[in-house]
Formats: sequence, C-alpha cells, structure tokens
Amino acid sequence: MAKSDDAATAPAAGKGKLKMILLIVLALLLAIGVSVGATWYFMHSAQSKPVPAAETASNVKQPAIFEQMLPAFVANYNQNGRQRYLQVSISLLARNQADLDALKVHMPVIRNNLVMLFSGQSFDSLATPVGQEMLRQKVTASVQEVAQKELGKVVVEQALFTNFVLQ
Repeated sequence: MAKSDDAATAPAAGKGKLKMILLIVLALLLAIGVSVGATWYFMHSAQSKPVPAAETASNVKQPAIFEQMLPAFVANYNQNGRQRYLQVSISLLARNQADLDALKVHMPVIRNNLVMLFSGQSFDSLATPVGQEMLRQKVTASVQEVAQKELGKVVVEQALFTNFVLQ
C-alpha cells in the first residue's frame, strides 16, 4: 500500500511545482511589463512637457544678431610729420534684439567713446595684428561698459571689425 500512496502524491507534487513555476513566470512577466510601461510613460511625458524659459535661455544659445554701426569710424594721426588715417567699420554681436534696440538709444555715447578711443591710439601699434586685436577688445569693453551702465546688463558679446584700413 505504501507504493500506491507514493504514486498518488507524486502527480500532486508535480502539479504543485508546475503551478509554482507558472506563478513565478507570470509575476516576472508582470514586473517586466510594468517596468517597460513606466519607462515608456516617463520618457514620453518628459518630451511633451514644455521647457521653462529660464532653462531654455541658460541651456540653448540664442542665434547671433549683428548690428552694423554706420557710418564707419575715421580717425587721423600725425606720424613723423605725415598725416595718417584710420577707417574702421564695426558690427556688434548680440543675442537679444530687444536689448540691442534698447542700446541703440545710447549710440551717441558709444560712438563718442569709440572716437576718443581711436584717436588715442598710436599709428604704429595699429599697424600690427596684435595691436588691432587689442583695439578690438578695447572697443568691445567700451560698448559693454555703456550697456552695463545704462541698461544694467552686457548686451553685446563682442565688437567685430568688418573693415580696417590704415593709410
């Protein structure tokens, strides 16, 4: 009789193990499905949310805006008894049109400062590429100084020489 009892319990034990394995597999599949679904939901909801303006401004560089300062600047120098001239065309690089428009109101002050800067240079120093780059940096600093004083922020990234003639 002992053999018949073992034979009766063996199929019951096999069915119990099979049920346990099926439950574990189903639980794993459910956990994987929930994980994939949650990942998909969070990834798509992050893409559809609008990015706040503060984050956009700090992470994405705005396109360049160039404003040409017209007319070109002309300065004259006396070098060893000879009359010499400098003609410089300048474009300002900015990133915000509204700030640039606000700065245009102060253009007479900027132009005055630049004329004084140009006339204070020596002709010999302007004849070298290093001297020209130093002058360009001084022009940028002069424009930024006026913008900071009048508008409370640096509007112009840099001043660029679009034409530079020494005669």
